[in-house]
Amino acid sequence: MAHLNWPALYRVALRDLGLSVSDFWSLTPHELTMIYDAQALPGQVLRRSDLEALMAQFPDHHASPKG
Repeated sequence: MAHLNWPALYRVALRDLGLSVSDFWSLTPHELTMIYDAQALPGQVLRRSDLEALMAQFPDHHASPKG
């Protein structure tokens, strides 16, 4: 893993993202990056219509086969 600038990540998490100290330390670097990117690019959020389309395409359950 590349060197991480922990002080900078800590400042961003607490000041910019409003995370608590315990929330910060419970996240992986990847999760923290995903949260930050979602905040930095608000136009990239998943809209309700997008979610519904994904739910229709990939349902959580499958119909049982008739027998």
